[in-house]
Amino acid sequence: MGAERRMKISRLSEVTGIPVPTIKMYLREGLLAPGEKSRPNQADYGDAHVRRLKLVHGLLRVGGLSIASTREVVAAIESDVALVETLGVAQRAATAVVDPASASEHAYEVVDDLTAGWANDPRGPGRALAATSITAFEAAGQRNSAQWYERYAAAALLLAEADLDLIEAREGRAEKAEAVVLGTLLGDTLLAGLRRAAQEHVSNVRYPLPDATGHHHRIPL
Repeated sequence: MGAERRMKISRLSEVTGIPVPTIKMYLREGLLAPGEKSRPNQADYGDAHVRRLKLVHGLLRVGGLSIASTREVVAAIESDVALVETLGVAQRAATAVVDPASASEHAYEVVDDLTAGWANDPRGPGRALAATSITAFEAAGQRNSAQWYERYAAAALLLAEADLDLIEAREGRAEKAEAVVLGTLLGDTLLAGLRRAAQEHVSNVRYPLPDATGHHHRIPL
């Protein structure tokens, strides 16, 4: 393997596509390790900085994390804690804060039935988030038609298997930890995008609109 690249902050910006002021902010916030001092007011950066910079930028700009949450996630990646603990940090960072008491007892019973047999901590963020979602859904007069809840639970298990397979395909603790974090945070964004694309597709297949000639065409969404 070749020697690691050494570069000034201006070159680091060109390589990553991230503006110099943004990189300096990440350095000030402790999200990126300082470069190696080459002169009193200059530092050299390497490939490890490129990798970490792209990770941090993705967590903040795409994952939507706060600086404080990103700092916590980066610390978990760099630590030697078990990967399942790193997953917990990522989940807490990515999960909207909800008041567990705002969910109905019925909703918790539904969630517990859906996840029966799963190896979950009932205090984990998923249970309360799912229960508050079901509470709001049913409070709006909706009901669980076409086994909507059950099909979502089945899909969630498939996604979880994909997430863990992604992690196991990586080598070394550092790469696995990064996959844990990115798979959790950016997986939410990926899922939302693909779900919307799939909704458009299925709606166009099921309910095509006829045009002036009588031919059916795509529904504009």
